[in-house]
Amino acid sequence: MPRCLGLTGGIGAGKSEALAAFAALGASTLSSDAVVHDLYARPDVVAAVVERFGPGVRDAAGGVDRRALGARAFAEPEGIRFLEGLLHPRIAAAREGWVRAERARVPPPPLLLCEVPLLFEAGLAGHFDAVVVVTAPEEVRRRRVEARGQAFAERAGLQWPEERKVAAADHHLVNDGDLAALRAWVARVFAAHALAAP
Repeated sequence: MPRCLGLTGGIGAGKSEALAAFAALGASTLSSDAVVHDLYARPDVVAAVVERFGPGVRDAAGGVDRRALGARAFAEPEGIRFLEGLLHPRIAAAREGWVRAERARVPPPPLLLCEVPLLFEAGLAGHFDAVVVVTAPEEVRRRRVEARGQAFAERAGLQWPEERKVAAADHHLVNDGDLAALRAWVARVFAAHALAAP
Protein backbone atom coordinates (compact mmCIF):
# COMPACT_ATOMS: atom_id res chain seq x y z
CA MET A 1 0.00 0.00 0.00
CA PRO A 2 1.46 3.38 -0.94
CA ARG A 3 2.40 5.80 1.80
CA CYS A 4 0.60 9.12 1.99
CA LEU A 5 2.67 12.22 2.72
CA GLY A 6 1.33 15.61 3.73
CA LEU A 7 2.93 18.59 2.00
CA THR A 8 2.71 21.99 3.66
CA GLY A 9 4.53 25.28 4.08
CA GLY A 10 3.93 28.99 4.40
CA ILE A 11 2.08 30.98 1.79
CA GLY A 12 4.38 31.69 -1.14
CA ALA A 13 6.88 29.01 -0.14
CA GLY A 14 6.55 26.99 -3.35
CA LYS A 15 4.23 24.12 -2.39
CA SER A 16 2.73 23.95 -5.88
CA GLU A 17 6.16 23.58 -7.48
CA ALA A 18 7.02 20.78 -5.05
CA LEU A 19 3.70 19.04 -5.70
CA ALA A 20 4.32 19.20 -9.45
CA ALA A 21 7.81 17.75 -8.96
CA PHE A 22 6.40 14.80 -7.01
CA ALA A 23 3.78 14.25 -9.73
CA ALA A 24 6.50 14.27 -12.41
CA LEU A 25 8.14 11.33 -10.61
CA GLY A 26 4.91 9.33 -10.65
CA ALA A 27 3.34 10.23 -7.32
CA SER A 28 -0.42 10.69 -7.20
CA THR A 29 -1.12 14.18 -5.90
CA LEU A 30 -4.03 16.13 -4.45
CA SER A 31 -4.07 19.90 -4.08
CA SER A 32 -6.28 21.38 -1.37
CA ASP A 33 -6.60 24.46 -3.55
CA ALA A 34 -8.12 22.33 -6.32
CA VAL A 35 -10.54 20.77 -3.81
CA VAL A 36 -11.58 24.24 -2.60
CA HIS A 37 -12.05 25.36 -6.21
CA ASP A 38 -14.49 22.48 -6.72
CA LEU A 39 -16.27 23.19 -3.43
CA TYR A 40 -16.87 26.81 -4.40
CA ALA A 41 -18.90 25.58 -7.38
CA ARG A 42 -21.20 23.38 -5.24
CA PRO A 43 -24.69 24.83 -4.72
CA ASP A 44 -24.75 24.14 -0.97
CA VAL A 45 -21.40 25.87 -0.43
CA VAL A 46 -22.29 28.80 -2.70
CA ALA A 47 -25.59 29.29 -0.86
CA ALA A 48 -23.89 29.28 2.55
CA VAL A 49 -21.20 31.72 1.42
CA VAL A 50 -23.68 34.12 -0.20
CA GLU A 51 -25.91 34.02 2.86
CA ARG A 52 -22.98 34.95 5.10
CA PHE A 53 -21.12 37.46 2.89
CA GLY A 54 -23.73 38.73 0.43
CA PRO A 55 -24.31 38.41 -3.34
CA GLY A 56 -21.18 40.41 -4.15
CA VAL A 57 -19.05 37.27 -3.69
CA ARG A 58 -20.71 35.44 -6.60
CA ASP A 59 -18.87 35.14 -9.89
CA ALA A 60 -20.38 35.41 -13.37
CA ALA A 61 -20.89 31.64 -13.56
CA GLY A 62 -22.86 31.52 -10.31
CA GLY A 63 -20.03 30.13 -8.24
CA VAL A 64 -17.84 31.99 -5.75
CA ASP A 65 -15.45 34.78 -6.71
CA ARG A 66 -12.56 33.82 -4.44
CA ARG A 67 -10.81 37.18 -4.65
CA ALA A 68 -13.99 39.06 -3.67
CA LEU A 69 -14.68 36.52 -0.94
CA GLY A 70 -11.14 36.83 0.44
CA ALA A 71 -11.48 40.61 0.69
CA ARG A 72 -14.80 40.29 2.53
CA ALA A 73 -13.75 37.43 4.81
CA PHE A 74 -10.57 39.13 6.00
CA ALA A 75 -12.45 42.40 6.55
CA GLU A 76 -15.22 40.94 8.73
CA PRO A 77 -14.87 39.66 12.29
CA GLU A 78 -15.11 35.87 12.31
CA GLY A 79 -15.22 35.74 8.51
CA ILE A 80 -12.26 33.38 8.17
CA ARG A 81 -13.51 31.26 11.07
CA PHE A 82 -16.85 30.86 9.28
CA LEU A 83 -15.13 29.70 6.07
CA GLU A 84 -12.94 27.25 7.96
CA GLY A 85 -15.99 25.74 9.64
CA LEU A 86 -17.76 25.47 6.29
CA LEU A 87 -14.88 24.15 4.19
CA HIS A 88 -12.55 22.13 6.41
CA PRO A 89 -14.90 19.17 7.05
CA ARG A 90 -15.70 19.00 3.34
CA ILE A 91 -12.02 19.19 2.38
CA ALA A 92 -11.20 16.43 4.87
CA ALA A 93 -13.95 14.19 3.47
CA ALA A 94 -12.72 14.77 -0.09
CA ARG A 95 -9.12 14.04 0.90
CA GLU A 96 -9.99 10.85 2.79
CA GLY A 97 -12.10 9.60 -0.12
CA TRP A 98 -9.28 10.34 -2.54
CA VAL A 99 -6.70 8.47 -0.42
CA ARG A 100 -8.98 5.41 -0.19
CA ALA A 101 -9.59 5.42 -3.94
CA GLU A 102 -5.91 5.86 -4.80
CA ARG A 103 -4.82 3.06 -2.47
CA ALA A 104 -7.43 0.76 -4.06
CA ARG A 105 -6.03 1.25 -7.56
CA VAL A 106 -4.42 -1.75 -9.26
CA PRO A 107 -1.54 -1.32 -9.53
CA PRO A 108 -1.32 1.37 -6.86
CA PRO A 109 0.66 4.56 -7.42
CA PRO A 110 4.11 4.53 -5.81
CA LEU A 111 3.34 7.41 -3.44
CA LEU A 112 0.48 9.72 -2.47
CA LEU A 113 1.00 13.43 -1.79
CA CYS A 114 -1.64 15.71 -0.26
CA GLU A 115 -0.92 19.43 -0.26
CA VAL A 116 -2.51 20.95 2.86
CA PRO A 117 -1.65 24.61 3.60
CA LEU A 118 -2.94 24.52 7.21
CA LEU A 119 -1.83 20.95 7.95
CA PHE A 120 -0.24 21.65 11.34
CA GLU A 121 -2.69 24.40 12.28
CA ALA A 122 -5.61 22.01 11.74
CA GLY A 123 -3.96 19.21 13.75
CA LEU A 124 -3.64 16.88 10.75
CA ALA A 125 -0.01 15.74 11.04
CA GLY A 126 -1.07 12.38 12.47
CA HIS A 127 -3.17 11.65 9.37
CA PHE A 128 -0.05 11.22 7.21
CA ASP A 129 2.86 8.79 7.12
CA ALA A 130 5.25 11.75 7.02
CA VAL A 131 5.05 15.52 6.69
CA VAL A 132 7.03 17.47 4.13
CA VAL A 133 7.54 21.21 4.60
CA VAL A 134 8.63 23.66 1.91
CA THR A 135 9.74 27.01 3.26
CA ALA A 136 11.39 30.18 1.98
CA PRO A 137 12.69 33.43 3.44
CA GLU A 138 9.89 35.85 4.35
CA GLU A 139 10.91 38.48 1.81
CA VAL A 140 10.81 35.87 -0.97
CA ARG A 141 7.39 34.60 0.09
CA ARG A 142 6.03 38.14 0.41
CA ARG A 143 7.22 39.02 -3.09
CA ARG A 144 5.64 35.88 -4.58
CA VAL A 145 2.31 36.44 -2.81
CA GLU A 146 2.05 40.13 -3.62
CA ALA A 147 2.88 39.38 -7.26
CA ARG A 148 -0.33 37.29 -7.27
CA GLY A 149 -2.31 40.27 -6.00
CA GLN A 150 -2.84 38.83 -2.51
CA ALA A 151 -2.24 40.38 0.89
CA PHE A 152 0.71 38.60 2.48
CA ALA A 153 0.36 39.62 6.14
CA GLU A 154 -3.30 38.62 6.46
CA ARG A 155 -2.76 35.15 5.04
CA ALA A 156 0.57 34.48 6.72
CA GLY A 157 -0.99 35.45 10.04
CA LEU A 158 -3.24 32.37 9.87
CA GLN A 159 -0.26 30.01 9.71
CA TRP A 160 2.35 28.74 12.13
CA PRO A 161 5.72 30.51 11.88
CA GLU A 162 8.04 28.81 9.39
CA GLU A 163 10.48 27.78 12.14
CA ARG A 164 7.74 25.91 14.01
CA LYS A 165 6.69 24.03 10.87
CA VAL A 166 10.27 23.06 10.08
CA ALA A 167 10.78 21.76 13.63
CA ALA A 168 7.68 19.56 13.34
CA ALA A 169 8.42 18.23 9.83
CA ASP A 170 9.92 14.91 8.78
CA HIS A 171 11.51 16.56 5.71
CA HIS A 172 12.00 20.21 4.86
CA LEU A 173 13.45 22.32 2.09
CA VAL A 174 14.34 26.00 1.97
CA ASN A 175 13.03 26.90 -1.47
CA ASP A 176 14.91 30.02 -2.51
CA GLY A 177 13.92 29.71 -6.16
CA ASP A 178 16.47 27.16 -7.40
CA LEU A 179 14.15 24.78 -9.29
CA ALA A 180 16.88 22.20 -9.88
CA ALA A 181 17.59 22.04 -6.14
CA LEU A 182 13.87 21.65 -5.38
CA ARG A 183 13.53 18.81 -7.87
CA ALA A 184 16.62 17.05 -6.52
CA TRP A 185 15.27 17.31 -2.96
CA VAL A 186 11.86 16.00 -4.07
CA ALA A 187 13.58 13.05 -5.77
CA ARG A 188 15.33 12.14 -2.51
CA VAL A 189 12.11 12.31 -0.49
CA PHE A 190 10.28 10.33 -3.18
CA ALA A 191 12.96 7.61 -3.13
CA ALA A 192 12.76 7.39 0.68
CA HIS A 193 9.01 6.77 0.73
CA ALA A 194 7.84 5.37 -2.61
CA LEU A 195 6.83 1.78 -3.17
CA ALA A 196 9.51 -0.21 -4.93
CA ALA A 197 8.81 -0.82 -8.61
CA PRO A 198 7.26 -4.27 -9.20
